[in-house]
Amino acid sequence: MKKQQIRPGKPRRKYAFPIITERFLPHVMRFKKSLRLTAAISAVVVLGIVSMLLYLKFQSLPVTSISQSSRMLDLQGQVIDTFHTGENRSSVPLKEISPYLVEATLAIEDHRFYEHKGFDMKGMARAVLVNVETMSAKQGASTLTQQLARNLYLTHEKTWQRKLKEAMYTVQLEMNYSKDEILSLYLNQIYYGHGAYGIEAASQLYFKKHASQLTLAESAMLAGIPKGPKYYSPFMDMKNAKDRQLTILHAMTESGDITQEQADAAYKEVLSFQPLGSGEQAGFAPYFRDYIRYIAVDKLGINEQLFNEGGVTIYTTLDSSAQRAAEDAVKNGLAGSEEQQAALVSIDPRNGYIKAMVGGRDYRANQFNRALAETRQPGSSFKPVLYLTALHSGFMTPVTRFKSEPTAFTYDEGRKKYEPHNYNDKYFNDFIDMRTAVASSDNIYAVNTIMTVGADRVIETARKLGITSPMNPVPSLALGTFPVSPLEMASAFSVIANGGVKVEPVAILRITDKSGHIIYEAEHHEEQVINPAEAYVMTSLMESVFEGGGTANRVSSIIKRPVAGKTGTTSTDAWLVGYTPELATAVWVGYDKNRKLTVTEAHRAAPIFAQFTEQALSAIPPKIFPIPDGVVNVYVDPTSGKLAAATCANKRLESFVAGTEPTEVCGGPAAKDAPADKATKDNSRTWWNDLKRWWKN
Repeated sequence: MKKQQIRPGKPRRKYAFPIITERFLPHVMRFKKSLRLTAAISAVVVLGIVSMLLYLKFQSLPVTSISQSSRMLDLQGQVIDTFHTGENRSSVPLKEISPYLVEATLAIEDHRFYEHKGFDMKGMARAVLVNVETMSAKQGASTLTQQLARNLYLTHEKTWQRKLKEAMYTVQLEMNYSKDEILSLYLNQIYYGHGAYGIEAASQLYFKKHASQLTLAESAMLAGIPKGPKYYSPFMDMKNAKDRQLTILHAMTESGDITQEQADAAYKEVLSFQPLGSGEQAGFAPYFRDYIRYIAVDKLGINEQLFNEGGVTIYTTLDSSAQRAAEDAVKNGLAGSEEQQAALVSIDPRNGYIKAMVGGRDYRANQFNRALAETRQPGSSFKPVLYLTALHSGFMTPVTRFKSEPTAFTYDEGRKKYEPHNYNDKYFNDFIDMRTAVASSDNIYAVNTIMTVGADRVIETARKLGITSPMNPVPSLALGTFPVSPLEMASAFSVIANGGVKVEPVAILRITDKSGHIIYEAEHHEEQVINPAEAYVMTSLMESVFEGGGTANRVSSIIKRPVAGKTGTTSTDAWLVGYTPELATAVWVGYDKNRKLTVTEAHRAAPIFAQFTEQALSAIPPKIFPIPDGVVNVYVDPTSGKLAAATCANKRLESFVAGTEPTEVCGGPAAKDAPADKATKDNSRTWWNDLKRWWKN
């Protein structure tokens, strides 16, 4: 049998290192397959990117997002302001914009604008490193093109869908427009505050000149505003605006656009700003409108663009009738004075609604809201906080007596001395009780009180009433030497007016979007922070301020209803803070530069309060302050503070927290042995006595 012939074939390759080859050859083969797969995937990705770019190249950009008017409504549903419909916008070509403004904007917003293709990868990496180092989101990396895409076509909501669309529109903008065209679009649509959109409108608003005429200093100032108009507008906060200007000048120096000498000269330049607004721009309740914007944007986090042009509706607590009364009262009260300022805040104590707010005499000339300023001493208007503390302590009652005479008080274990004085150095030179001290605003009695009950307890009471301003536990606290804002004072007195129930002040009830969906709704918070009986006794004491001998007696004929309150006067500030059952109101008058007040100027707070209160409540019948349980009304002898017997010559009806009324009878034996004139504890009878007392006055 023939042997099978073997076909000659390709000789098998002999490897130099057969063992090593056999071990690693499978891995090498797999690596080659991976390379082929990677190459294929890369090709697909590149093809996808090219296809996407071609698609975006020929895809039309969307129509720019059409803004809708946002509205602000008062408590009755009447429109008090609209936003964006009357926006100030004027477009100019890039060549008609100052080169300084262009350089300043690029230096601070996107210094690599002409180098990237819409996305600054280096900037993104740098921002990530900074944010990781600081464990925050301090630094962003949006280019001008990204900002333009967002502003033109999108909202500012923080979603992945919006970010993806922004990226797509950024690419399209870069593909369809030149860099100069993108820059021109950006500078003509960005918001510079106070209704000005675009650099031409901003230049006219702030400096009354064309954008082409802006100097280096002016350009650096304006370029800083878009980052946050409410923070960096020189009309809102000059310090912030100057700090931002300095940052921009430094960035321009680092970019080589200007020299350090130019930057220093520009920063030192005193800019001449155009007075903000006209009569039409001031409008109705301008300080309140600014306050609403502050609450919505800064406190509630509502996006400013959404607030301005998102078609939202803001339902506020403003009572237009009360606001007109407030504006009229301030205007009339300051008649004859060219520079004196005033502030008024009024709150409904029952629900915390801010019904009226005036922050100054002329919004067009000055937008600073003095109703929110925590820079003015309340003086004696702070004393009700002190006397509430005294009533709660158990150490004092309305008939506790101290001598009204020049007195030197020592404190801090005898190491320090305090010598207060009464206004115009007028003293009774005799013993007086709490009612007399409140009515006459006696400082010696007040300091005796704080030395008795302790300054720490007074601060504790202030905090319960909602006053958060810094205070130190010193004797002068009794005389209101620590600044408090009018809003805080009105809020604190509203707690007393509401029987000791604290209701958080509120200005915005709810906000709805353009579809009517609620995006914010205020929650009602209330808490009993002061004993109702103590609050009523304090109210009863403050009613004396408007009676004969009281510091506000001169305006008692204007107010035709029960009212309680307290005046306050320092060398530079004058106050009247008071309330009816429906309104708690703080009025401050003074000068912005702490100029001393004349006697006439110091007396302007009370008439403003009286005119406002009566006009604002003209359609509401007078109401008596309700008397809660735990209040006892008895007749006392004002001279001795004892119960008034039938034979007593002088009698005064006095209110006490039950259990603190006097037991001794004037001019007779102990109370258990001799009858004293005592008003019944029945509320209907004490209500009638209160009504008669009010009617007589």
